[in-house]
Amino acid sequence: MSDFMLPDIGEGIVECEVVEWRVNEGDEIAEDQPVVEVMTDKALVEITAPEAGRVTRLYVAKGDIAKVHAPLFAYEATGEVEFETPPRPAAREEDEVVSPAAEAPPPAASSSPPEGRAATSAKAKDFILPDIGEGIVECEVVEWRVGEGDEIAEDQPLVDVMTDKALVEITAPEAGTVSKLHVAKGEIAKVHAPLYAYVPAHVEPGEAQADLGQPSPSAPQAAQLHRVAPVASGGRGPYGRIPASPAVRRLVREHGLDLEAVAGSGKDGRVLKEDVLRFLEQGPQQQGEPPAARPASPAPQSETPSGAAPSRHAAGEVRVEPIRGVRAVMARRMVESASTVPHFQYGEEIDVTELLALRERLKPVAEAQQVRLTLMPFFMKALALAVREEPILNARLNPEVSEIHYLPEVNVGMAVDSKAGLIVPNVKRVEQRSVLEVAREIQRLTAAAREGRVAQEDLKGGTISISNIGAFGGTYAAPIINVPELAIVAIGKSQWLPRFDERGEVVRRAIMTVTWAGDHRVIDGGTIARFCNAWRGYLESPETMLLHLG
Repeated sequence: MSDFMLPDIGEGIVECEVVEWRVNEGDEIAEDQPVVEVMTDKALVEITAPEAGRVTRLYVAKGDIAKVHAPLFAYEATGEVEFETPPRPAAREEDEVVSPAAEAPPPAASSSPPEGRAATSAKAKDFILPDIGEGIVECEVVEWRVGEGDEIAEDQPLVDVMTDKALVEITAPEAGTVSKLHVAKGEIAKVHAPLYAYVPAHVEPGEAQADLGQPSPSAPQAAQLHRVAPVASGGRGPYGRIPASPAVRRLVREHGLDLEAVAGSGKDGRVLKEDVLRFLEQGPQQQGEPPAARPASPAPQSETPSGAAPSRHAAGEVRVEPIRGVRAVMARRMVESASTVPHFQYGEEIDVTELLALRERLKPVAEAQQVRLTLMPFFMKALALAVREEPILNARLNPEVSEIHYLPEVNVGMAVDSKAGLIVPNVKRVEQRSVLEVAREIQRLTAAAREGRVAQEDLKGGTISISNIGAFGGTYAAPIINVPELAIVAIGKSQWLPRFDERGEVVRRAIMTVTWAGDHRVIDGGTIARFCNAWRGYLESPETMLLHLG
């Protein structure tokens, strides 16, 4: 028997109401058959069956609230043997999801087990790969962190999988023992299909007693067996990852918080929903131990996720490596952009002498706040200011190319050569942030990108992009637009070159070459030239940006 976990059904949605069940317990179901209708705060959503089988239990009654990533119904897949039915794990207070199995009557007592058999020797249950990103239906298994037979702890990183957007770390939902890895390294795992099987370390009170052939404890005793007393803790879990349920992590993202800033009161420093709400009300001053006291997370150990491991080959043979994950999606998008968007290129030189001097003066201030100040935050801030003068550079075309949609926020993407390939995370709302805040976001995104662990939210919603080829020593390039954006700029390295000053004398200046690419369907040469001139003006006289802050 498998539990169907309610997947992500919309950005920011953590729960929904069950409006109508289309099936009953015991009904046969076919793959993709509508099973239940649920109502979110945005729309009515129809949930379909992941595969053919028979419904064994409806966990959430009509009219009740179902939680995202919690069991919605249970079913036996076609051909599944009934005696392999796995027990459901005990509910945990910190998961904020009440275990439906806790309300089920205990199974009939069985004969006494052999001497020494543990009460928790339950049969294995499958971990179903959840939705890991909008539109993602499969991913590649890059690296297993555990093997069959290994014991695992709650929130322990188990496997790295590669989607067409980023590397995603899958963690253990609870403690137990891995019994089977369903998908081998280098193979493709399907969303809503079993990824691995494990035996939970804890079972429901009634089930444990049934294995022992002893009467089930009373309800108060059973509740006490699995009661977890909140213990204030400012540390990470045993594997360097701050424990928190998916719903809590989503809540943190929605409010733009850093999970490390919220002191967890659950077991092993687990951050609970009430911890986040308390943080929003009271702020960090009343949260107890400051976030800085948390120990640093150890660097994950995984090999470069460049697709499946290259096949072994003898000298002279061709080495074949499949194009998967981020490289595959980059290949598709670049072909789409280059073949469907008429590119208009525009080059310019920018004198960044004054900007370099300003950065040197501000670096100690930024370093005092643990922020590395590069030129990129200034590029982004100047870009957001220049958009005010030529907003079409920050616009979108509708699919029919009949409308221009001018966007209210400037989300600047930056191309990063990560372990997973070229990805473009973006800094949100640059027009509303200070240069220091932009620098802090760039530092966070760069570190995450180079590890291949950028959150899906950081890859969505970009409006205009910067490619810093100068970081690799390049002088200029002809970039390809990151569709559906309308413009991108490639920044070359800064060089000290001779230039004439206003008196005609040769002086030493820092010169940087930039190359713009614009969508020539709506952006002409004059528009991109005016935009570049405004952007260059802010960079060559960086103090003028102060006039537009507020």
